[in-house]
Amino acid sequence: MVDSVYRTRSLGVAAEGLPDQYADGEAARVWQLYIGDTSSRTAEYKAWLLGLLRQHGCQRVLDVACGTGVDSIMLVEEGFNVTSVDASDKMLKYALKERWNRRHDPAFDKWGTWVQPGALTSLYPGLLYQLWWGAVFLKGGNHCHFPEKGDQSEHRLALRNIASMVRSGGVLVIDHRNYDHILRTGCAPPGKNIYYKSDLTKDITTSVLTVNNKAHMVTLDYTVQVPGAGQSGSPGLSKFRLSYYPHCLASFTELLRTAFGGKCQHSVLGDFKPYKPVQAYIPCYFIHVLKKMA
Repeated sequence: MVDSVYRTRSLGVAAEGLPDQYADGEAARVWQLYIGDTSSRTAEYKAWLLGLLRQHGCQRVLDVACGTGVDSIMLVEEGFNVTSVDASDKMLKYALKERWNRRHDPAFDKWGTWVQPGALTSLYPGLLYQLWWGAVFLKGGNHCHFPEKGDQSEHRLALRNIASMVRSGGVLVIDHRNYDHILRTGCAPPGKNIYYKSDLTKDITTSVLTVNNKAHMVTLDYTVQVPGAGQSGSPGLSKFRLSYYPHCLASFTELLRTAFGGKCQHSVLGDFKPYKPVQAYIPCYFIHVLKKMA
């Protein structure tokens, strides 16, 4: 008998409201092992991000969908004033633990961490999002977890809210996977992950769900080797699934520019390098940098 239910996330994970795909705790634990700590971030990524923030004079940074807080920790260590938010308390607990362990450091004592379920897709997103920030960033394609009702209204609202948080002269850094390539070939680009140097990944299977002959969702099934999870403390295998809305480059670029009312400078990078549509290299990620104009 064929299972008629298409599971968009691992079992035990919340499905109502803004999807918390780590709510069972186990997926959050495996993800924390998968991405590692600040030392697991690639040197290229760290140098690029720090250079960008300093180039634009950004001191106050809002890390949206911060997950375990690995980027926030890196920025706090580098002297930035950081506030970190995530919809999953199971993910955020790793950031809170690090903050508590280093609370005697004034920089970490001032580091703000918040749980904000559903705020980005609310018409009234709350006081935290009414402040103006020198830089706002969403990395790892986290915004692609937002639910899709068929008209992208949730995505448009979230992006408008995000754009409103950026001060004049500030920047938004937001990325997504190369869904153009995934939808064209059915597979993820062959390059290495540009963000972290994880050696735990054993397999990632890519699937594309279409509705009325239109791409509606991309799911990634991760098989990760977890130290000490097997019998007698041997490495064990853990599997979990994450789901994403497949934002293509051209359409997402238009969504971003609309969110800023056209008052922005916009550049696109492919794996941290200037991107040209005719180039031979196929990037794994597209990174959008938008500077808000007065």
